[in-house]
Amino acid sequence: MRRFQERVLGSSRTDISSSDGDIWLLGVCHKISQQESTGDVDTSNGLASFEQDFSSKILVTYRKGFDAIGDTKYTSDVNWGCMLRSSQMLVAQALLFHKLGRSWRKPIDKPLDKEYIDVLQLFGDSEASAFSIHNLLQAGKGYGLAVGSWVGPYAMCRTWEVLARKKNDLGEPPLPMAIYVVSGDEDGERGGAPVVCIEDASKRCSEFSSGLAAWTPLLLLVPLVLGLDKVNPRYIPLLRSTFKFPQSLGIMGGKPGASTYIIGVQNEKAFYLDPHDVQQVVNISGDTQEPTGTSSYHCNVMRHIPLDSIDPSLAIGFYCRDKDDFDDFCSQASKLAEESNGAPLFTVAKSRSFSKQVSNDVSGDNTGFQEEDFPGMDCGNDTVTNEDDWQLL
Repeated sequence: MRRFQERVLGSSRTDISSSDGDIWLLGVCHKISQQESTGDVDTSNGLASFEQDFSSKILVTYRKGFDAIGDTKYTSDVNWGCMLRSSQMLVAQALLFHKLGRSWRKPIDKPLDKEYIDVLQLFGDSEASAFSIHNLLQAGKGYGLAVGSWVGPYAMCRTWEVLARKKNDLGEPPLPMAIYVVSGDEDGERGGAPVVCIEDASKRCSEFSSGLAAWTPLLLLVPLVLGLDKVNPRYIPLLRSTFKFPQSLGIMGGKPGASTYIIGVQNEKAFYLDPHDVQQVVNISGDTQEPTGTSSYHCNVMRHIPLDSIDPSLAIGFYCRDKDDFDDFCSQASKLAEESNGAPLFTVAKSRSFSKQVSNDVSGDNTGFQEEDFPGMDCGNDTVTNEDDWQLL
């Protein structure tokens, strides 16, 4: 399986050089260069700190031996489930950040956190687990998901949106946060850079809380197609910069037909977790004292590929804990758009109404931003430069 994966994804490497600069891993800078570290960054033992951070991220791979999916005979997702697994990793990371914080690391000689066990159980390989491959396939039927078939990032993002709306037996949503898929029209056929619309984000939060809260934790998914056969080089620096966002959840992407979960960058390198290893299905119990089975959800091998070699069809994720965190995300995203030379990954706008006159006085709308903070102020504005580089999502 590994040889097959390398033929598709290309030979990955595991070497890490301090001469290539520091590593950004989901919003945290690990100082491994020889220069003295400065600023508000993780300075604790450089490379060792990175390795501990990397190995604490949840890995979800191909599994074999689980109960058949639906009315099919499939008891494994080998050779077709990598995009589903990549998406599970991204959402699992959002849940870890939500429940345990960004600084959490998997303990070695201590009892496991109950919240960590709870997260793993959500991704078990059976219909009883809320975010299992079984339930993802069921939720994604309307977007073309089918057993034995590969799926793209846009359909995968929309599938999570559907699954997150389903309530459990207690009438509660399985995902403890609102979800906002940032793209064009509902059918995904509007070209141009997607727009993070503050009005839409607020609406998602209100819907999630049934109108009881003005704002809730928020998972943002941004599906993109950044070229034809490969990513247009103009987007590479922008993709790299997204890993510096404190809200970063990385990228679902890889090579055509071989999705991975990209969680960090070092100069031109993209560090990723690989779902293509085949493992036997495991049952994670609620016993925090016995870590049996949890080792298969982590990886100590830090593989990387050139960032400019990834498939142009991808999805970027962000987790915003509260309104202040979302405001910070919008501020950083707007600055990144301003630095894009007219070809942003995505933009930020305040309102969806094209004709609505937005006041510069924001005291009544609680957005925390002035209208001029956002290029292309309206969510309904289709005017995007360099649109020839974009494909229809």
